[in-house]
Amino acid sequence: MKYHHLGIPTDVEQTGEIYLSRHKLFCTDHQRNPFGIQWMRYESECSLPELVKTRAHVAFEVDDLAEALKGHEILIEPNSPSEGVLVAFVVCDGAPVEFIQFLRGGETIPAPQK
Repeated sequence: MKYHHLGIPTDVEQTGEIYLSRHKLFCTDHQRNPFGIQWMRYESECSLPELVKTRAHVAFEVDDLAEALKGHEILIEPNSPSEGVLVAFVVCDGAPVEFIQFLRGGETIPAPQK
């Protein structure tokens, strides 16, 4: 596991926000600062869990998302927010934690687990 970013909810518009229409949220690029801070501003129609919208989350890059999820309470099921990326959120000690897997050449998105 490798640190990727820290997502902090805000209701203040940030310079350089990116709009993610699928989730009805605005976010900043975590690479714009040396610490990976990403500001997250949610529209009222955003359907993400309240825990994600109201608490800061830490995100880690993982090699195997399915393996990283084992033994954790899943908050947001694995999904692909953009091409070549898989993400999921878990709950750890009451806080949201994001896992990110970047698909490498030839890897495909696994079928959802039932």
